[in-house]
Amino acid sequence: MSEKAKDIPRKFGEGLGYEKLATIFIIGCIFGDVYEIILNFCFHFFGNGGEIFLERRSATIYGPFSVIYGVGAVILAKFLAERDLKWWQLFIRGALICGISEIVIGYLQIWFTGTSSWNYSDHWLSFANNLSSPLIILLWGIVATLYIKLLYPLICKLTDLVPPRPGRIALNIIMILLVIDMLISFSAVVRWNARHEGKPPLTPYGQFLDTAYPNDFMKKAYPNMEFVK
Repeated sequence: MSEKAKDIPRKFGEGLGYEKLATIFIIGCIFGDVYEIILNFCFHFFGNGGEIFLERRSATIYGPFSVIYGVGAVILAKFLAERDLKWWQLFIRGALICGISEIVIGYLQIWFTGTSSWNYSDHWLSFANNLSSPLIILLWGIVATLYIKLLYPLICKLTDLVPPRPGRIALNIIMILLVIDMLISFSAVVRWNARHEGKPPLTPYGQFLDTAYPNDFMKKAYPNMEFVK
């Protein structure tokens, strides 16, 4: 590589490295939270005679972040973006990737926290402990196709506009705060389930969680979460 080429600053989010994938994860988390709120609103509005219903759908205690969508956005970008795929190929692969990811994450949530955030028992032919259904798989295929065809190119264009150095600093700060948020949220849910099972806190951190995030707080933070044990 020539000395001149070395002097050219690398673009923010170039390729599919950490910067691009971390940016996609953050955008996917926020987009997923908004998408869930709108979808839930529409189901209640059209299914219950115009009922206005807004419910918190975030996976984290602080901030509008739906982590499962962030994970899905990263996986789809890694395996489907930058490939010359036809729309039907994107649809099938996207439906399978998102469907399997949702089931795996659903089981992980049940195993590690004793809770579940979604249940498709009222769907036709629901399966995997009611964590998925044919309708949901089809919806994932549509979402994945629209994401790769429309949203992902837009994200790439926006990241090209971000100044490299300030962008990296801001991204790292946001990611650190988001990881802390996810760890606090995860441990608070685990402790919430432990309280539900009548288990006392064994550590000072457990005592802190009981004080900072009591049952009433957790019910408001996760109104659609259910205990499964």
